[in-house]
Formats: sequence, structure tokens, C-alpha cells
Amino acid sequence: MRVLFWILLSANVIFFAMMQWGGRLAADNQAVSAQPALHEEKISLLSALSNNPDAALPASAPVVTSAVVSAQLGVKPDTLCMEWGDFSSADLVRATTVLSSMQLGDKLSQRQIEYNIGYWVYIPPVKDKAAMVQKLAQLKALGVNEHFVVQEAGTWLNAISLGVFKTQEAAQKFHDELRAKGVRSAQVGERASKLKATIFVLNGLDVSTGAKLAEIHKDFSGGELKKIPCAH
Repeated sequence: MRVLFWILLSANVIFFAMMQWGGRLAADNQAVSAQPALHEEKISLLSALSNNPDAALPASAPVVTSAVVSAQLGVKPDTLCMEWGDFSSADLVRATTVLSSMQLGDKLSQRQIEYNIGYWVYIPPVKDKAAMVQKLAQLKALGVNEHFVVQEAGTWLNAISLGVFKTQEAAQKFHDELRAKGVRSAQVGERASKLKATIFVLNGLDVSTGAKLAEIHKDFSGGELKKIPCAH
């Protein structure tokens, strides 16, 4: 009887152990089946992408472009900032008229610079008012409409200023252009007084406006058009 008791006890222990082990195995199988299926077609190996930057990403992957980055940083893409100048006298009037017609609004501003010595293209003083009227009529007939009559008492009273420049080279170039139009009495001289000139500052231009301005610049004998860093 004692031997039978131990046999039955051992059988019960083994049966109980098998039941416990079988339950755990079933739970593990259920956990595996509960996991979502992997979509192999959407898996991209990072090493493969780094070796081949042109490899296509899955359709669901987000794409970050330079325009998006620029927008996040507050920078507008494809904008230009430029300076045009410096201008004085007749060229300043022309440049101001051109820029006003472009309606640039707050994209346009200006700053002034000053030179101690400049150069000018001028017609020497005439003897009286009648001669002045005749000379101005001749200039108009030749297509020269931008000029200034000196009215200050002194050596240059009744002289006709046709343009003021910061360098002798620029003045000489303008003088040659006037000669080509038929203006024979114009001269180049040093202007030993302070010369103020204007530089136009253009911020946030689009590409097409910048290209238009570059074309307009070709019609001006003086003044440099250059790109500058945009102010933030």
C-alpha cells in the first residue's frame, strides 16, 4: 500500500507540472499571434539609404524640402537683396524715376554718402539770360533734358551742370556720351566742394524683379548694381 501511495503521488505531480507548462506555451503562442503583421515592402535599411541617397523612400515616408526648412526658419526662398548706386545730379533723377515706376514699396530705401571732392561735366557760364535760354534750347534739341543752372554768385554763376560724379573716369565717360549726341561745349572739371550721392537699397526682391533691374542698370553710365546680404 505504501508503494502504491508513492506511485500515485508521483503521477499527480508529473500531471500537474505538464498542465502548468502547457498553459504557458499556449499563452506565448497567443502573444505572438496578437502582434501586427510586419509589412516587409515598407522596410528600408538605413545603411542602404546612406549608401544610395537617390533610393526612393516609401510613399508614406514624410519628405522635408529646402523650402519647408526655409519657412520654418523664417527665410523666404529665392529672394534677392541689392544695392544700386551711387547716384547724383541727373542720374539720381533718372534712377529715382525708374525705381518709382517699379512700385517696390517698403522693399526700397536709400542712404547717402558724401565725398569731399568730385568731378562734374558742365558748360561754362554764359554771358546773359538770352544766351542761357538759347543754350538750354540747344540741349533740349539734342535730347539732353537733365541739367542744372548754377545760380550762386561767383565764378560759376550761369554755368550749366550736366552731371556730377565721384571719379574723373565716370565724368569723362559721360562727357564722351554727350559729345556723341552733339554737345560740343561741355567740359570735365574738378568740383572742390562736398558732393552728396545716393545709394538705393533693395530688400527682398523676387528673381524676375532683380533681372529687370539688371537690364535697366545697363542704361546708366554710372552706378554699380551688386548683391548684398539680406537684412533679417
